[in-house]
Amino acid sequence: MIETQAIKESIDDFLARQTADVESVIRKAAAEEINPRFRQLAEGDVVQKSGPHDLVTVADRLAEEFLTRELTALLPGSVVVGEEAVHADPSRYEAISGLAPVWIVDPVDGTRQFVHGDPGFCTLVALALDGVVLASWTYAPALDEFAIAVRGKGATLNGTPLRAGTPEPGRPLTVATSHPDFTTEDQKRALLGVYGEGFAPRPCGSAGLEYLAIARGALDAVAFSWELAWDHAAGLLLVEEAGGAHATRDGVPFAVTGGNALPFTAARDEATAHRIAGALAGAV
Repeated sequence: MIETQAIKESIDDFLARQTADVESVIRKAAAEEINPRFRQLAEGDVVQKSGPHDLVTVADRLAEEFLTRELTALLPGSVVVGEEAVHADPSRYEAISGLAPVWIVDPVDGTRQFVHGDPGFCTLVALALDGVVLASWTYAPALDEFAIAVRGKGATLNGTPLRAGTPEPGRPLTVATSHPDFTTEDQKRALLGVYGEGFAPRPCGSAGLEYLAIARGALDAVAFSWELAWDHAAGLLLVEEAGGAHATRDGVPFAVTGGNALPFTAARDEATAHRIAGALAGAV
């Protein structure tokens, strides 16, 4: 416990001094490895992983390699859990529950959009320790949007504070929901809870940008059925620091280390999160 506290204090000091350095690394990764390939991908640059909606590109791989090298250099002793490295070696995911500071990285969140030339993609980076996300960075280079959140310090978008606000009373709640390809039959039935009266569901795009939409008050909530940390760690902290909340199907906050009751929700405020969690549990 004493060692963990010392590491936490060193990370707090790191964030006080070097949050902007992390932003610079992410911007450089996008400038060198992602942006030049946007709308310029050759046929061999895109590969299916587990299906037609689960794609990886050369930009994903090279950007993750860049971020892995540069982020661990910024914070000696830290490790990286990245989507593409974990795909190659699933045991790497266990570092999220380890004792070292961990960078949780999705180099191109919204790869499907990236492949189709849609600007709705982003790079997600979160810094966590002992299962707690301490800071996050969300960068949408094609949209020129950069959001940063630091636990207990708030959230900003391009330097302007973010506030999620509260949904307008009496209006159906807008909810971005999971893609059916990544949803079990049980989860599909649970998600029907947000297809009833009082809800206005739509398919989700990039998870990171959906979280940003909640944090800026442009979307009321999400209802997601998968828990891979690189899709959610950065955005959940962003929502929290903008005044929002999250809850799993059994009503407790989402845990980045896994084992969550799915589906789960993140929303503009705590009341909305619990309303949607109830709907997912069948208590509309």
